[in-house]
Amino acid sequence: MRVIVAAGGTGGHIYPALAIIDKIKKENKDSEILYIGTTDRMEKDIVPKRGIDFLGIEVKGLNRRNPFSNISVMKKFLQAIKKAKKIIKDFQPDIVIGVGGYITAPVLYAAHRLGVKTLIHEQNSIPGLSNKFLASFVDTICVSLPGSISYFPKKKTVYTGNPRSEEILTIEKVSKTKYGFLPNKKLVLIVMGSLGSTTMTKKLKEVICGFADKDYQVLMVTGKAYYDDYKDVSIPDNVKLIPFTEELIQIMKDTDLMVSRAGASTISEITGIGLPSILVPSPYVTHNHQYLNAKELEDKGACCIIEEKDFSPSKLYQKIDEILSDKVVYLSMKKASSAFGIKDSVTKIYKEILKLVGE
Repeated sequence: MRVIVAAGGTGGHIYPALAIIDKIKKENKDSEILYIGTTDRMEKDIVPKRGIDFLGIEVKGLNRRNPFSNISVMKKFLQAIKKAKKIIKDFQPDIVIGVGGYITAPVLYAAHRLGVKTLIHEQNSIPGLSNKFLASFVDTICVSLPGSISYFPKKKTVYTGNPRSEEILTIEKVSKTKYGFLPNKKLVLIVMGSLGSTTMTKKLKEVICGFADKDYQVLMVTGKAYYDDYKDVSIPDNVKLIPFTEELIQIMKDTDLMVSRAGASTISEITGIGLPSILVPSPYVTHNHQYLNAKELEDKGACCIIEEKDFSPSKLYQKIDEILSDKVVYLSMKKASSAFGIKDSVTKIYKEILKLVGE
């Protein structure tokens, strides 16, 4: 099977794309994969390190604040379609798969125009511009959350979950003791995105001292850019601060409660493990989609939401205490979270791929 995968911009698009690629490689040893990404974002570094053939195409997203700048954006978009057509003709794929980001629009549209089978995956509750544009042209649409289905043509939309949630099952747990915590005390993990957050760093600095009299432990991942912001903060014995860890999922598997943003990948990881969570959606994302991601979970009892504008130390302490001190509430949230984590998500996506390519 010959496959082109297009995705880029953020880890929320790249890592689900890599999970799909890994599945294709595992099930089809003779498969040939080409990854098309942007020329200036994370994928240009991450993907080649995985030993996957990579080609970059220059493309930009629409500027909502300055519509006049979109003239050049549209020129790049048309140029990207032309370049994508050439790549597709040269590579001769059986299918082209889009997993989000600006790059998917020209690549998947070019594939459609050339008569190649196409599939896209949407991670968020509200589709991004690229997937909204592509919905009329692609053959199959896979979604991570049930609420997304209403935005797409129902006949070709499949609720598969996020491919990361299946991949997570195979990752081995790392004990909290590796980070200096006691094994018999509960652990709360706080992460505000892989890079951290300016606004939440200011708020979290006020939270730390209040953990001193709690009977649980706290691991806070600050983000590399914000670690030094905490150098003047008094850190209680039951709290550890680290700038970054490549073992986030591993330590999540020995965590009792997660406090985090509500990006699509984060939610797939939380629900894949079945963790209760307190979600603080970023209000700075398009269409406020992190809040809507989190709301789907909260409506089913899988998480609690604290909006950033309402976040305070007292509110966070209250929510953590309510969840960890009530076994019935905790187990109910854990069960609801696990129910969102489709355990065979990437297998479902692979089956949809096989339907399209006729194997």
